[in-house]
Amino acid sequence: MTTEVLPHLEITTGLSPSASIIWLHGLGADGHDFESIVGELSLPDDLSVRFILPHAPSMAVTINNGYVMPAWYDIFHPDLTTSEDEAGIRQTQKAIEKLIQRETDRGIFSERIILAGFSQGGAIALHTGLRYADRLAGILALSTYIPLQSTFANEASRTNGHLPIFMAHGSADTVIPITKAVASKNLLLENHYNVEWHEYAMAHSLCQEEVSDINDWLISVLG
Repeated sequence: MTTEVLPHLEITTGLSPSASIIWLHGLGADGHDFESIVGELSLPDDLSVRFILPHAPSMAVTINNGYVMPAWYDIFHPDLTTSEDEAGIRQTQKAIEKLIQRETDRGIFSERIILAGFSQGGAIALHTGLRYADRLAGILALSTYIPLQSTFANEASRTNGHLPIFMAHGSADTVIPITKAVASKNLLLENHYNVEWHEYAMAHSLCQEEVSDINDWLISVLG
């Protein structure tokens, strides 16, 4: 992973953004994957948001027979939480923290920054946001799970102990079974996090009802 800021797309919904959303794509995709969702949201005219859509670096992914593709970390086992790529996850965490720092350097307070992600990107959003030292606005975690759960208790940030978290999953998801997401949700609830849970009749994807719920949550968090 480069020491420079990750390459990314940048979309603003108005002049002088007062909030930023760093949105991470899933395995094998890139920042363009969620470019269209910005236009699908119905954020208030007076809420100017900067969307940062980074591209993951390409790497050989073990579970896909070593095929090189954009990935935030390697996956060794279909179970996902068995034999995890801890080094890769932590390396990406640092890269996302650089993006957060870049936004604060540009005048966005950290408590106005949301980490969002789908699938593998959502796993990184949860991992990074739950450990980030400064207050964030919230975490948007779609069709995903918490990685490195064994280190969570010792590494969780007290500053973000009551962070608003939106979790959503498809009941027919065969890529990341909903049981994985529910276990992650329960871990957060057991540690008194503010989790808003949504379940949809879909596979490993997004649906229009979910986009509407995301829109409502963003407005409630960012005001």
